[in-house]
Amino acid sequence: QVQLVESGGGLVQAGASLRLSCVGSRRTFSRNAMGWFRQSPGKEREFVAAISAESDSTYIAASVKERFTISRDNGKATVYLQMNRLKPEGRAIYSCASRDGSPRRDLYEYWGRGTQVTVSA
Repeated sequence: QVQLVESGGGLVQAGASLRLSCVGSRRTFSRNAMGWFRQSPGKEREFVAAISAESDSTYIAASVKERFTISRDNGKATVYLQMNRLKPEGRAIYSCASRDGSPRRDLYEYWGRGTQVTVSA
């Protein structure tokens, strides 16, 4: 019932940066923890990052923590994923998700449809 809409994906060269956005409903967004996940064909969905409702706690997957950051703007009901120094293996559909509680690496209730990120070598 919660609508989440991602944007900002596209085709970039390896080493480039990209910022993804995910917009939710202002009515519920500020109370929810938000997460970012990615999935490539033939692979399981992978946790990327998560952030608490008040931005007082963040989690970044070890594989991307030196290059990716997560942030949010509750006034805009938007969570961001800043991706720097993208690698070809970062090609995936990136989805945001929400849960009414603490951030974690799984067990999210609502999911966006995702935005495609393609990284050329």
